[in-house]
Amino acid sequence: MREGKGSMAIAKAERLMNLALCLLGARRPLTKRELRGSIEAYLEAGSDESFNRMFERDKDDLRELGLVIDTVENLEGEPGYLARRDSNRLPPVTLDAAEAAALGLAARVWQQARLAGAASGALHKLRAAGGMPQAEDAASPGRLQPYGALEPRIPAREAAFEPLMLACRDRRPVQFDYRKSNAARPERRSVEPWTLECWRGHWYLAGYDRERRDERVFRLSRITGPVRSRAGAFTAPVPDQVRVRETVERWAGESATATARIRLRRDAGYPLRARASEVRELPDGWDELEIPYGHGLDAWLVEFGPDVVVLEPAELRAGVVDRLRAVAKG
Repeated sequence: MREGKGSMAIAKAERLMNLALCLLGARRPLTKRELRGSIEAYLEAGSDESFNRMFERDKDDLRELGLVIDTVENLEGEPGYLARRDSNRLPPVTLDAAEAAALGLAARVWQQARLAGAASGALHKLRAAGGMPQAEDAASPGRLQPYGALEPRIPAREAAFEPLMLACRDRRPVQFDYRKSNAARPERRSVEPWTLECWRGHWYLAGYDRERRDERVFRLSRITGPVRSRAGAFTAPVPDQVRVRETVERWAGESATATARIRLRRDAGYPLRARASEVRELPDGWDELEIPYGHGLDAWLVEFGPDVVVLEPAELRAGVVDRLRAVAKG
């Protein structure tokens, strides 16, 4: 059922696009009869009454989207329709440096996804039209180079990224298998997706977990198998503000209230080393680190497996041991 609705939405978008192209490309006003003969979807509309209803809706939708459509009577007194190019020409697009950087970064999100080509093409067109600002090359004074020559990248390598992004946009419930950090096998989760956010190189989904009847945050790299869309509307209200980063920071121990002391195998655990307030080299191939300790740090430490040994506090050590035992039993 959901797939059928998606197909209907795509068919309508194509129909609107074809109607807009016909009206923009015409040299004279086109009558309903001529438009019906030019657009395949209208030929398949069936009765004249069905076509008239469809055409009027489409015309209203295009006008609501901003297309200026003129209605002109021809010599026979029959109304004709035309979208004049001079009435529908957009003003020049100009971006400042900050806007150009944000746009370039947004396009980079799609570098591994289906719309990568479209996003890259749009940026090339903006640059060619002069809409992207340029900066002076420090190595060659007087020489200009486009902003974005050096840009940060936000990878979106997880297969779940694109279907979840579309589900968030369309407010579609989803179902997927998810493996928690302390679990040996994944569990089926039914989620009403709210938003996606990237934090420290990882993508996270925030949404309403139907089985647990509460808000949850899921790391996309722990989703196994395909993301499946489900029919029906959301059952829980979507918050005005979804604070994904704050939740993940809390789970990862970022909201630190104390200090933990751990042993870390040399040449391992670089994210832990980046957060360490003190690192002391040990003679046996290990290092001793002091790191901020807050809620959820045990779940993060488990991911480093045998490369980490918790020395103190005792409750953190116990939490890590319990999680490892749960994985071993699975």
